Amino acid sequence: MNKLELQKMANEVRKGIITGVHSAKAGHPGGSLSAADIFTYLYFEELNVDPENPNDPERDRFVLSKGHTAPGLYAALALKGYFPIEDMVTLRKIGSHLQGHPCMQSTPGIDMSSGSLGQGISAAVGMALGAKMQNKDYRVYTLLGDGEIQEGQVWEAAMLAGFRKLNNLVVIVDNNGLQIDGNIADVNTPYPIDKKFEAFNFHVINLDDAHDFDKIRAAFDEARTITDKPVAIIAKSIKGKGVSFMENNADWHGKAPNDEEFAIAMADLERIGEELCQK
Repeated sequence: MNKLELQKMANEVRKGIITGVHSAKAGHPGGSLSAADIFTYLYFEELNVDPENPNDPERDRFVLSKGHTAPGLYAALALKGYFPIEDMVTLRKIGSHLQGHPCMQSTPGIDMSSGSLGQGISAAVGMALGAKMQNKDYRVYTLLGDGEIQEGQVWEAAMLAGFRKLNNLVVIVDNNGLQIDGNIADVNTPYPIDKKFEAFNFHVINLDDAHDFDKIRAAFDEARTITDKPVAIIAKSIKGKGVSFMENNADWHGKAPNDEEFAIAMADLERIGEELCQK
């Protein structure tokens, strides 16, 4: 896909997020929206995956370590063709395969169930190490929240990844600066994030705009050139990106829009879509 096509697809991912969370009357829109461009790039450019063969043993793996942002992952998977986008209205409902956190037993395209913060990266490291032990060429990607990396288990996993020189592992940190209780720097600062990963023997890429597809592409292209260690991409993003009243607002970490707010949010995204169609 070219840049404009990716921008349009990311906007559709955002519509799916808002539709799902509104329908569920619960969920986490802020961090899903901040990562929407990363989800889009992963599934429409970067990952070697096929919705027609979701269990291909040679496929790349993706682990959503910040599992509460499942609406963003679900929307990307749906648009990729793993299941109908109309399923987003069943988010969090009894009997739906789209639960509040990813479940690998019920949702096509999910490589690892996740939810408890800090644990997803450990699973991803295990997958990457397993690939090495089996002489497999697939790559493993995992997305963490910047608040999530306050968890100690994250750094235990990073220590092993660096020690084992897992050059088939890409860790992405969605650095939107906000968590459920406010600014991450005020709660328990993880900064400097890049220096911490460097200390664990990662090659670090600072992506200063996680909503610019040219920069996203450059970051992932650079990651593929690293052959002697794992990669960490620190992706600076805007929480709630694309929805006017959600942007940079920690209140939208974990609540759903009401009907009036839903209408405003969808109007924002429709306007963005129209502007992209005029380019």
